[in-house]
Amino acid sequence: MARKQTDAEPARCAPLILFFLGLISFALAYTLLSTILASRAGSPSSNHDSSGSVGLKGADGEDSIDACCQGIENLELWGAAVKWGSDHKFNSSKECCRACKAMCSGNDGPCLCDTWVFCGNRNACGSKFGECWLKKQKDPMAPDRQEGGQTQSWTSGLIFGKGVGVIGLETEYGTLHIKLLPECSSRSVFYILELLSLRHCAGCHFYRAEGRGELWDANGNHVENAPLGPPFALIQGTFEAQGTKFNKIPTEACPTIRRGTVAWVGSGPEFFISLANHVEWKKVYTVFGSVIPEDMGIVEKIAQLPTRADVWNNINVTVLEKPVPLMLRQANLKAAVE
Repeated sequence: MARKQTDAEPARCAPLILFFLGLISFALAYTLLSTILASRAGSPSSNHDSSGSVGLKGADGEDSIDACCQGIENLELWGAAVKWGSDHKFNSSKECCRACKAMCSGNDGPCLCDTWVFCGNRNACGSKFGECWLKKQKDPMAPDRQEGGQTQSWTSGLIFGKGVGVIGLETEYGTLHIKLLPECSSRSVFYILELLSLRHCAGCHFYRAEGRGELWDANGNHVENAPLGPPFALIQGTFEAQGTKFNKIPTEACPTIRRGTVAWVGSGPEFFISLANHVEWKKVYTVFGSVIPEDMGIVEKIAQLPTRADVWNNINVTVLEKPVPLMLRQANLKAAVE
């Protein structure tokens, strides 16, 4: 995924220099190659089912969102206990996470547990090692948290059931409803929740738009024998709010990009929404959300707005003539679908 030229990393700003240095230094040559591959990969997307979920590749190899069960170390989330950890122990945080998921009814149904807290540092936990506390937040979109430190022994995560964990990206062309995926990309989702708490996202906007052209069909499938871009079938923007400090987000779950996928470009704050299924992008983008299928028409509309041609790191792109501002708000998936 290409970045705006002004945001390019040093290696991307001087590809010719790196090329010649690569003839002398194998290390620099490897860096250049990695940069090129990352740039070529830049265009994300995700397929949905009717519930708005997106298929993800878990550490155990399962190609399903159910395979994801990640949390954040050195973080303790509070909330009303539905299962006490002193009587509920496991050997891993993933098992604790799955125990919380098991308290959700049906496929992506309402959850009696939306928070799990696991004590996994054997030295720091002592007799509490393995404790798995399952909890329920008053508002899972504003979880009650105890700020952690290096000595914190707890790992915590959120579970968003049906109709929960949905944000709205308000634009002049309509509101995009996105189902967040905290089980797969916890740090990414916590950043989005922080933006929600600011009650503004000044400076957040879409600035790049590329339609499907004749390369992908309406379902996001690649047309046989067609090139893989450009155009790359995506809209790209930034979640960097003015007046707030953005800390780079480490790589989290990187499934195949499909129509509707919402993912970071690199470590953020730039992100994209894919209009197509991009198997060729080799699972390099952290996915943290999924646009509900009913709202993909709005993404298509933005992708067709007037643009101008530009070149980023030797990649032809199209940039919106007029950036599209966006605002974040908490939303209700059921209301959005209805």
